[in-house]
Amino acid sequence: MLDSTAVVAAERQGKNARQLLEVVALETGDEEIAISVMSVLELAHGIARANTTERRERRQRFLDDLLTGVPVQPITIQIALRAGQIDGQKQERGFRIPLSDLLIGVSALELGYSVGTSNIRHFQLIPGLRVISI
Repeated sequence: MLDSTAVVAAERQGKNARQLLEVVALETGDEEIAISVMSVLELAHGIARANTTERRERRQRFLDDLLTGVPVQPITIQIALRAGQIDGQKQERGFRIPLSDLLIGVSALELGYSVGTSNIRHFQLIPGLRVISI
């Protein structure tokens, strides 16, 4: 499951969605590539905050292409319950995982995915989650 940081990094490097998916496929082999609805939210936020029309259009095109190439996984009640449990346990020990990363990571965990990210710091706090640096 791709985290938005991997998508943003690829877009900033001038890659398109197809090129990103090719790089991820090399790392993961035959694993299905997906994206969380939470990552879609984060990417839409980045599109809205683009400071030029060109940047906004490039980001929108990247997201549109990505959404045609990978399934979008929802956040279910089961994912929310498990995320709440992990969040409570981690905060009790003094660790805080940003909500978006927590939901993306737990979604991946619940659905049997690893997480492909440029920000391993938060995801490595989720027990049992396989994290791939992209």
